[in-house]
Amino acid sequence: MEGKADIQQSVVKLVAAFEEHCRDSISAQRDKQAGSQSQQLPTFPASQSCSLTREENEKDQQGRRGLSFKCLRSLRYKICEDNWRRPQGLGLEPGSQEPEEKKIALELLETEQAYVNRLHLLDQVFYTELMKEAKTGKTVPEEVVKMIFSNISSIYQFHAEFFLPELQKRMEDWNRNPRIGDVIQKLAPFLKMYGEYVKNFDKAVELITAWSEKSPPFQELIADIQKRKVCANLTLQHHMLEPVQRIPRYELLLKDYVRKLPPQSPDRGDAEKALEMIFMVAKHSNAAIAEMERLQNLWVVYQRLGLENDIVDPSNELIKEGPIQKISTRNNSTSEKYLFLFNNMLLYCVPKVIQVGAEFQVHLRMDVEGMKVRELKDTEFPHTFLVSGKQRTLELQARSAEEMNDWIKAFQDAIDRKEKRSETFKAAVHGLDTDTPALKVVCARCSDYKAELQYDGNRPNRVCQECFIFLTGHTVLEDREGKYKGILEKGAAEVSSRSLLCSSLQLLDKNGKGGTRGWFVIPQDDPLVLYIYAAPQDVRAHTSIPLLGYQVRDMAQSESRHLFQLAQSRQVFTFMADTEELKQRWMKAMARSAAGITHPEEEEEDAGPCDEAE
Repeated sequence: MEGKADIQQSVVKLVAAFEEHCRDSISAQRDKQAGSQSQQLPTFPASQSCSLTREENEKDQQGRRGLSFKCLRSLRYKICEDNWRRPQGLGLEPGSQEPEEKKIALELLETEQAYVNRLHLLDQVFYTELMKEAKTGKTVPEEVVKMIFSNISSIYQFHAEFFLPELQKRMEDWNRNPRIGDVIQKLAPFLKMYGEYVKNFDKAVELITAWSEKSPPFQELIADIQKRKVCANLTLQHHMLEPVQRIPRYELLLKDYVRKLPPQSPDRGDAEKALEMIFMVAKHSNAAIAEMERLQNLWVVYQRLGLENDIVDPSNELIKEGPIQKISTRNNSTSEKYLFLFNNMLLYCVPKVIQVGAEFQVHLRMDVEGMKVRELKDTEFPHTFLVSGKQRTLELQARSAEEMNDWIKAFQDAIDRKEKRSETFKAAVHGLDTDTPALKVVCARCSDYKAELQYDGNRPNRVCQECFIFLTGHTVLEDREGKYKGILEKGAAEVSSRSLLCSSLQLLDKNGKGGTRGWFVIPQDDPLVLYIYAAPQDVRAHTSIPLLGYQVRDMAQSESRHLFQLAQSRQVFTFMADTEELKQRWMKAMARSAAGITHPEEEEEDAGPCDEAE
């Protein structure tokens, strides 16, 4: 236990030291008395905070800028490893023989309490005070503050008013009902909220850095808040990192919980389903982040190349770049060049002497398709290799044998990937003229069948039933009826018969002039989510909207348009009902769900929720 605590303390000190080393040197701050008293957080176990005693450097905290952008990105996934797990069973009495699964469940509760503390600090302290100052017009525009904190208010409200209380009640009743899987399953639909926050994180860090330089009052206010005891000597950027890491931490804890459950535990089924749902959300979230970072890095490369139209393509993947020596057989000399190797092409470039608008000039573009690479044995020019393609052959020299091998491996990997994709495509096209089905990838609404596809690195992809049978050799899945249904896999008729409210509505576009008419349902067994179907007969919802945290707004009534809105952060949905009475019923139902009220009103229990549709 002490070893893990030492590791945690060491990492926190390392982060603080790196932050102090990397911050920009700025002029000494004006002596200023803290005018506001520290805001108190809700009373939860104080042991959750990571605190460092550095009172002698307290004044220096005023000039602290926070972690650099690159450092935050590198730490984003590393902090959620096992050495950041708290020792299990801290809430138990010494010598307690409680089962392992209960210790993990208590750890989940304790970390959730600490997480709500951190969300309270972000939303009720940082965001609230910065927004208050922004409204005076003396620091930054209000829109900048909203962009920095994204939808943190909705995330805080969900965890503080819904998930944490549910978890506390379940742990109080553990001896009678030892399970948490069903509670965590309720969390899964609302993890969609994190997508907006995570995608906005890098931009938020950039905005904090930029406006700290532009607006001294903005920087001073953040520094004043960071000096308070509740911040535990950590910066705003440190605290903003917590929601980014929360989903991976749920996954770590739940994996351990499922592993320690007895085989016959009544919670095993729910816990495994909950783990699967959180795993998929985390996977999609990480994939979205990786794709966003890939596009950002690709755009930087294109800028260095002058944004030439025939080069800029978002589907490209940069494999390797670096300086190289080009060997000239004509005069037996070398000249410095620069290579950009993509998944489908090689750019052979020359550094520009006057770097205005671009860092390199592209001299040659070679297709990877049909390319060959091999090492050369040249005593006069060591570490050389030959790259030949449809357009030209290049004799290149690396600075060392290791660098040459790295280049040859990168070229060969790109060539192999290109050839593998071509073979798969030819096989699929060949299937058009034979009895072999041509491969096609379909969406989740059209098929639940998955098969490994060679062109995609043998990863599972959704395919039609015919391709599934051909690729796997299996007949249709026999256990499909018993398969756990996903969030959207609820038939409209089944859900409508057990709903708080259902009817036809029209979801308008951003201009409010047109939109899509559909069948909208708030189920009794999932009262905090709005399901949207194309028609009442659909077996699968088109999409869903987690209602918790949204605001329901009324709009001006006209003779033919009965409009109302759902709004959260920068996300706004506009609906049109057929009658004013139906509009009021929907506004009332959505407002209750948005407030986290899950039980139906007494007068609604006997009413037919779908009378309007009939």
